[in-house]
Amino acid sequence: MRFSEDRIAQFKGRGGVERKVHVWETAQPHAVILALHGGMAHAGDYVTPALYFRQYGFATVSFDMCGHENARRVDIPDFDIFLDEAELFLHWVRLHYHGLPVFIMGHSMGALIATRLGLERLQRDETVKGFILSSPYYVNAIKVPGILVALSGLIAAVMPTMKVPLESLTDKLTHDKTITARHYADERDNIRATEITARFGYALQQAQKGLVEQMPTWRFPIYAVVAGDDKLANADASEAMLKTIDGKLLDYHRHPANYHENFNETNRDAIFADILRWMGERLAIAA
Repeated sequence: MRFSEDRIAQFKGRGGVERKVHVWETAQPHAVILALHGGMAHAGDYVTPALYFRQYGFATVSFDMCGHENARRVDIPDFDIFLDEAELFLHWVRLHYHGLPVFIMGHSMGALIATRLGLERLQRDETVKGFILSSPYYVNAIKVPGILVALSGLIAAVMPTMKVPLESLTDKLTHDKTITARHYADERDNIRATEITARFGYALQQAQKGLVEQMPTWRFPIYAVVAGDDKLANADASEAMLKTIDGKLLDYHRHPANYHENFNETNRDAIFADILRWMGERLAIAA
C-alpha cells in the first residue's frame, strides 16, 4: 500500500457514503489514535507519525474526508459534514477497538475540526483520553483582501464550485525534501488537492468564527504543537487562543523554525517522543 498501511478499511459517513480508512496497527494495540487530516490533504499523510507510534503499541486510523478523496479541487456541502463524520468515525473506532483508550489527533484543518468536535459534540468520558493538535487552522496566515472576505459568502452562494485562486505553498510545508517530493507526487496523482472551491473556503472561514470565545470552556487534556514559521495558519493567533485553555489541561509547545507540518518536519522524532510521553502520562492516570 502506498502509505505503508497495514490495511485499508471502510466506514459509513453521513448519508451512508463509504469512506476509506487507512489503518496502521500492531497485533494487540493498547491505545488508538484517531487522526483527522488537513485541508487539501489525505489520510495517508499520517504515515510518518503512525509508523512511529506503531512501534510503541499505538494503532493509528485516519479516513479520507469528504471532498478530499482523489480530488484535485476540494468541495464540501457544509463544514458540519466534517463534524458529523468525525463523530461517526469515533463510533467506528469504539466498535473496532472496543475498550481501548482513544486519542484524537488533528493537523491544520483537522485540528480545527477536532477543536470544534471537542467543544461542541463530545462530553467527557472514559474513552477519549486527550487531543493532540498540530498547527491548528484557527486563523489564516495568508492575507486576503477585505473585499474578498466581505463577498465570500455571496460568492459561495452564487458560484459555490468556483475555483479560488491559491498560491502553491507545497515547498513551505516542511523542510524535509523527501516528504516535499512525496507531496508533489501526490498532487500529480490527484491524491493531494491543489484547488479549493469558494464554498469550501467560506465554510472554513465560518468554522473559525466564535472560537476565541469558546476556547476557555475546553474540557479535555490537550497537547498542542505550533509551527513558528507557519505560512498557512497564524501561529501567534493559535498560541493566544490555546493559552486561554485551563493550564491544567494544556501542554503547549512552539517550534520557531518549523514550517506548517510539524509531524513531517525534520525535528519530528523529538516531537513524537514528547507526545509519547504525554500519552503515557494520560494512560497512567487512567490505569
